[in-house]
Amino acid sequence: METIPEKQYKTYFSALRRGDRHACEAIVAGFIEAGIGLKPLYTELFQRSLYDIGHLWERNALSVATEHLSTAITERLMAMTYPMLFQRDHVNKSIAVACVANEYHQVGAKMVCDLFELHGWNGFFFGANTPVDDLIKFLIQTPTDVLGLSLSMIFNLDQLAEAIKRIQDAMPHLPVLVGGQAFMQDVGDFFNRFKAVRYLSSLHEVENFVLKVGELGRV
Repeated sequence: METIPEKQYKTYFSALRRGDRHACEAIVAGFIEAGIGLKPLYTELFQRSLYDIGHLWERNALSVATEHLSTAITERLMAMTYPMLFQRDHVNKSIAVACVANEYHQVGAKMVCDLFELHGWNGFFFGANTPVDDLIKFLIQTPTDVLGLSLSMIFNLDQLAEAIKRIQDAMPHLPVLVGGQAFMQDVGDFFNRFKAVRYLSSLHEVENFVLKVGELGRV
């Protein structure tokens, strides 16, 4: 099995929307037992369902509480896939992934970190609302090959810009990856303001980046 059948997706989404964690767990366990990989689970089940939940929330078709519950359930379900992360041999590369200050949507960033780990990288995941001072201290003390920064809300764009500027002032040669739903909107000349910053629009692009690094042996 390589993709999520539409009928089973709808069954899962219905369970997620009503907050039925046990039903969702049973469905995910069935997919894992059937041999479906981490990337299809992340993109076709977890990511898709959270996007659909978000669209319903935007139309006032469900409450903030339901949106938060769906996110919390998804984070627990992601933990069911973690044994897959240890199936690959480790490579001598590492990535740090964080959400900038005032950014509290961390599921997408965690998926990115997990995908790197699936390919043998050592991942450092800092989660939501990471203070840039603390992040810089960590990066200086624990050198990493790549930094990933996530942004979901467009009104936090200035926070991201400030974080990148300060990080690059401290570590000018550190490659920075950025992504998140905020970039589905117009961000103007944002990417022209920085060097060594690359936008990855999807988990598919993230995986392509990881594979390319593996082929070249460098970032």
